[in-house]
Amino acid sequence: MFEKVNPAHPDKCADRIAGAIVDLAYTKVDNPRIAVEVLLGHGVCHIIVESSVEISRREVLKIVKRIVGSVLLFFRCVPQDYILADNQSNELRCADNGIFRGVPLTSEQKQLCSIADDLFHRFPFDGKYILDENRLIICQSHADRDEVKALYPEAEINPLGYWTGGSDVDSGATNRKLGSDMADSITGGGLHGKDLSKADVSLNIYVWLKAQATGKSYEISCAIGDNEIDGKPYSEIVEIARKFIKDLGGFEKFAQWGLVR
Repeated sequence: MFEKVNPAHPDKCADRIAGAIVDLAYTKVDNPRIAVEVLLGHGVCHIIVESSVEISRREVLKIVKRIVGSVLLFFRCVPQDYILADNQSNELRCADNGIFRGVPLTSEQKQLCSIADDLFHRFPFDGKYILDENRLIICQSHADRDEVKALYPEAEINPLGYWTGGSDVDSGATNRKLGSDMADSITGGGLHGKDLSKADVSLNIYVWLKAQATGKSYEISCAIGDNEIDGKPYSEIVEIARKFIKDLGGFEKFAQWGLVR
């Protein structure tokens, strides 16, 4: 059983805004330290940023408008804690405690990802989908039921009826759809709105890739300040994650579907 939401879901819009702000930080310096939290809905967007580089309200407003349209923005940007910043000033060290688990995708999860991608290309609006063995549930906003039924005749489609979706119907928050983003690999910590020094980003990507490559579940732990994990310098793990993000097209692109795509 697996649930997937598409990039137009309000929670994913929040993730995408956070990812775009991280992308912005990486245009300013090679290795920023940044953490972004977003809460949006019903014409309002709240954003708090902790950052080692300056992020302006004007830059953020442009990002928000592009992703969710015109909203009232409440924005606060503060410097990264100076003690934490000093502890990483000489070398790249793990910036969080955590337990991280990578699990190979099942055929059911891959199937639902394909369905979600197909529907989003046809109907680029808020949608969520569930596959439980032979039971497929499609909740797709701004879509004619008969048109979706023609594509997936065995599915249960919009059980409550037609709906419009989006952030005028529901609120969105960063890292609230980790089940959709990580499937069975979900553990503590969020994927989005953070730079690559954060274990929540780099180690989640690292163990995920290892599990998909080996076909076996893989789990590791870390402590804040570690400079070696899984027998590798932490900087090497960060570079593996950097390449993964770069190949996708950036942190906002990563936020669209998460690890499960």
